[in-house]
Amino acid sequence: MIAIEHLLVVGSILVLASIAIAKVSDKIGIPTLLLFLGIGMLAGSEGPGGIYFDDASMAQSIGVVALVIILFAGGLDTQWEAVRPVVWQAASLATLGVLITAVSIGLFAAYVLKFSLLNGLLLGAIISSTDAAAVFAVLRSKNVGLRNRLQPLLELESGSNDPMAVFLTIGFIQFVTAPQSSIGSILQLFFVQMMIGGIFGVMMGKALVFTLNHLHLKYEGIYPVLSLAFVAFVYGVTASLGGSGFLAVYLAGMIAGNSNFMHKRSQLRFFDGLAWLSQIAMFVTLGLLVFPSQILPVILSGMLVSAFVMVVARPFSVFISLFFSHLHWREKTFIAWVGLRGSVPIILATFPLIAGVPQAHPIFNIVFFIVLTSAMIQGWSIPIAARLLKVSAPPSRTPRYPIEPASVEGNDTELVDLIVPFNAQVVGRSLLEITMPSDSLIVLIGRGDGFLVPTGATILQEGDTVLVLVNRENLDRVRALFSRLR
Repeated sequence: MIAIEHLLVVGSILVLASIAIAKVSDKIGIPTLLLFLGIGMLAGSEGPGGIYFDDASMAQSIGVVALVIILFAGGLDTQWEAVRPVVWQAASLATLGVLITAVSIGLFAAYVLKFSLLNGLLLGAIISSTDAAAVFAVLRSKNVGLRNRLQPLLELESGSNDPMAVFLTIGFIQFVTAPQSSIGSILQLFFVQMMIGGIFGVMMGKALVFTLNHLHLKYEGIYPVLSLAFVAFVYGVTASLGGSGFLAVYLAGMIAGNSNFMHKRSQLRFFDGLAWLSQIAMFVTLGLLVFPSQILPVILSGMLVSAFVMVVARPFSVFISLFFSHLHWREKTFIAWVGLRGSVPIILATFPLIAGVPQAHPIFNIVFFIVLTSAMIQGWSIPIAARLLKVSAPPSRTPRYPIEPASVEGNDTELVDLIVPFNAQVVGRSLLEITMPSDSLIVLIGRGDGFLVPTGATILQEGDTVLVLVNRENLDRVRALFSRLR
């Protein structure tokens, strides 16, 4: 039994090392997931750390808890106004695209690697989902943005395709372990999971917002604790009812993130930090679970599957899924190339290990190798691909204000930031010429890397970030005022 003080020392060292490595990754453009996994492998039984860890069940539990937090935090950051125009494209990629990817990889593994067809399809299901967080981390480190609606499309796809990958993985495991299962029962399971997950996620997201606004807790620090407990409740109840808990927490986060509730800014920061801690814990744990000596025998198979995923499976699924969309072929090609594999495939690879599926260990090692190669090869090339395909744009920056707003109970006034879009009616007009509600006030204007204290003669420019103190009843009116185009 390891003493608690030793466990705390080791855990803190791993987290601190991961944070230090993340700083390095920002400079050299390597996805942080690759470095976090590397720390776990170095700390593992075959690395200098010498920590023996071979508990797939515990690794899966840690991964699921971490993923629940990450998906909820991702939902909080998803702006509905930005993703609404690409909902159907993202839904197609997250369902049909994932299915096509899984089946393509399954057939390749069966006919080239000589896997059984079911095991090949299981491998395809495990690595069928993507991780947009790794993509945007690389783009931010290289100061590259994406034009048009590529960024919201990739964000929404990555946040919503994990439930489909989980369903396919569980479905194919059921086919392997219980051959008497019918396709009809699996399809029924899919619709039940998605329906329960979708309905419960929306309902609980609204319930969370209502609770936060009407509970009136005395201490501000309790609000994030309440939200965290709510997230765990949403996932647990949804999964217990047979629904997709991952879909439910993502939708609950999206509903909450696009609503106004008490202490919203502090809670967004809380979940952002918690999501980072979850990523570190998840990747390091999965790195500990890997034995590098077991990766060597599957390198050739992993390279073949990885190349097939990058060059054939992902592009084929993207172009089929987006066949009826109005995206340019350059944009579709970029979406096809940036389908990085992240933590979810490694977590899903523990499912066959626990279920006792034949060839489960080779599948796990191949999946781990594919994630590594995807991060290394595609991660380095993302900024180059964006420029070559002419889809890059100046990156959007989230302003950091020199003042910190705080929510006050019983006060309907809120401090919100609004961006002045291109060709807006307010562009080129002074603040005196803008008819604001009498109980609203422009407090600060962010322009470039600096801030302006506004006066009546201040002229608004495209791209300005306007910090407005506004009554919640007039919030929609003020937003419409700044977003109205010429």
